[in-house]
Amino acid sequence: MSKADNLFKKMCRDILDNGYSTEGQIVRARWEDGTPAYTIKRFGVVNRYDLAEEFPAITLRKTAVKTAVDEMLWIWQRKSNNIRDLKGHIWDEWADGSGSIGKAYGYQMAKKYKFAHGEMDQVDNVIWQLRNSPQSRRIMTNIYNFDDLSEMYLEPCAYSMTFNVTGDRLNGILNQRSQDVLAANNWNVCQYAVLVMMLAQVCGLKPGELVHVIADAHIYDRHVPMVEELISRSGFPAPEVTLNTEIKDFYDFTPDDVIIRNYQAGEQIRNIPIAV
Repeated sequence: MSKADNLFKKMCRDILDNGYSTEGQIVRARWEDGTPAYTIKRFGVVNRYDLAEEFPAITLRKTAVKTAVDEMLWIWQRKSNNIRDLKGHIWDEWADGSGSIGKAYGYQMAKKYKFAHGEMDQVDNVIWQLRNSPQSRRIMTNIYNFDDLSEMYLEPCAYSMTFNVTGDRLNGILNQRSQDVLAANNWNVCQYAVLVMMLAQVCGLKPGELVHVIADAHIYDRHVPMVEELISRSGFPAPEVTLNTEIKDFYDFTPDDVIIRNYQAGEQIRNIPIAV
């Protein structure tokens, strides 16, 4: 069993056993049939993944790592807010007729700001600082822009990354305001683990720790039986995930540059209902 499996099982067990139920409360999310989507939630969940030890993909079921990476690159590299630039379909519910999700995610990454070292967007600023001032404590991104919230079709869930260099290791903290644990937890972990790996490679560093901070980690009421079954499984050793070492520019990476070996996993969970 991978260390990521153990962390995932421990987190889910804690939410189910010690979490707060929102049943009977006023909630925004609804199931497809219009029923309120209640959750069991824990506040302030923090998980740490040492990328030097293993790649943090769970093996209780398979995470579609390359599809997750494509979404991450859609935001961080292509800086797009249009689902037509994305291979997957998980954003379809939030897009308008033109494919736009409003002034969210990639739109915010593409915005240019005036920094002391020039005008650039948040991603380019991170890369510049990692290469030129790696000991800075100000290497971060934030896409929760209050000026544009009313024009976002979905307010960002994973909204901020803070990077910190310790020796020759690049560490990152992913801040997330809300997370559907069954549908999205390991998806986000794998995305941002790969992001740290990519930035480390192009900035002459080694991958360090990914720390994942979730303000509201929740399991939806209709997901509880699925989660109980999932965490009853025995997992496998972590897969080996590496990058194409020929890539030296972050903007040259594609999902195909993520090399996955020996990924054994349990049976996939099909037809997970998604609350909107």
